[in-house]
Amino acid sequence: MNKAEMDALLEKDRLYCSYGDTVHYADPPKFFSGCQGSYLFDDEGTSYLDLQMWYSAVNFGYKNARLTEVLKRQIDTLPQLASQYLHREKVELAEKICTYMEREYGEKGRVHFNVGGSQAVEDSLKLVRNFTGKSLNFAFMGGYHGRTLGASAITSSYRYRRRYGHFSDRAHFVPFPYCFRCPYSMKPDSCDMYCHKEFEKLFDTEYNSFWDDKVGECEYSAFYVETIQGTGGYVIPPATYMQKLAATLKKRNVLLVVDEIQMGVYRTGKLWSWEHFGIVPDVFVFGKAITNGLNPISGIWAREELISPQKFPPGSTHSTFASNPLGTAVALEVLKMAEEEDIGAQVMERGSYFLKQIQALKSRWKVIGEVSGLGLALRIELCEPDGFTPSRKLADRLFNEGLLGNIDLNGKKYGLVLDIGGYYKNVITLAPNLMISESEIDLGMQLLEALLHRVGAS
Repeated sequence: MNKAEMDALLEKDRLYCSYGDTVHYADPPKFFSGCQGSYLFDDEGTSYLDLQMWYSAVNFGYKNARLTEVLKRQIDTLPQLASQYLHREKVELAEKICTYMEREYGEKGRVHFNVGGSQAVEDSLKLVRNFTGKSLNFAFMGGYHGRTLGASAITSSYRYRRRYGHFSDRAHFVPFPYCFRCPYSMKPDSCDMYCHKEFEKLFDTEYNSFWDDKVGECEYSAFYVETIQGTGGYVIPPATYMQKLAATLKKRNVLLVVDEIQMGVYRTGKLWSWEHFGIVPDVFVFGKAITNGLNPISGIWAREELISPQKFPPGSTHSTFASNPLGTAVALEVLKMAEEEDIGAQVMERGSYFLKQIQALKSRWKVIGEVSGLGLALRIELCEPDGFTPSRKLADRLFNEGLLGNIDLNGKKYGLVLDIGGYYKNVITLAPNLMISESEIDLGMQLLEALLHRVGAS
């Protein structure tokens, strides 16, 4: 594509495409024409190392040969089928997820499929309302669960609700244990989990508005949790926090619902991120990487008590493309491949190597306030030179400069694809290909450091 063709397409984009999606965060919007493994390519053949992999949807690399072959095979056999009928891939995928839960945690449950992450969150909200008869939920500040109306009600950012009227079922938002920026200005080595104690206080008396001690009932039905916050900036809680939270919820008969849409499918080195924290949710929601970004599906797993056919009968919620044959075939192969290749162990090894590299980067740059990670979900918090004041401006500059594709390294031009998250939009969230090599990690660090030099960071 030459410059004239690109300019013409940009003009058509300006005239005909909605600006309501995320494309127009970049200025100008970026065109790509190819991909492979950990890289995207533009029309000039420039390699862009992708360290966000479609918001953690392409966990197993672009154009993964094994998964692409399964998709092609399914296209040639049963590519389309209305969701009111059964096919082998749907049943076997549900079986694989459910038997994992039975084998590892002794929990009987069922899987309900949809297409996108937000739609699966909506299904979970219906499931919870159906079971409890209540419409209110707890959720975390910094939490993100999607942009459909129901998902927006439990997503903490007002920006996603502002244009759409009153949300009477808006969640009660609780501070997340974000130790680097503690909302209570406490220190993790001495706070004695102060944030959780503050949550527990909500149930001390009926006059705190949540709890009726006479009948032992909470007005709120469930707590929606990302065990590691995604859009919030890959914030990792203290090791024991989730166990304390789960114990409080169980005591008050409040369901625990975990959103695994971004952190699930081995992003953190385990199939589900909640497995790191000593909890087992009543419901969890999955999507994105379950199909490696190919013909998407999403879904929920729920305990039998909530989702049995007697409690949640046919037609309780529905989507035309739910459990489609193409998506379920790829998802089934994703889980088989991950087990056979011991992806979890590889992720922990590569994640440890990557974390050491960004820790070394932090030691050289005052503007990096905090780095942390679990598996290959890593974060770099960008600040002013004081190492704490958030710098959205710096994050935006790095994001846009990386997309220019003109970083000169060893005589070759590269680009760097980053994603920005965090409460102050100052965090580089790293979600690379789970099969990334150490040499690609090293390249990523060289490219990022070159960008820091370019923008005059200190």
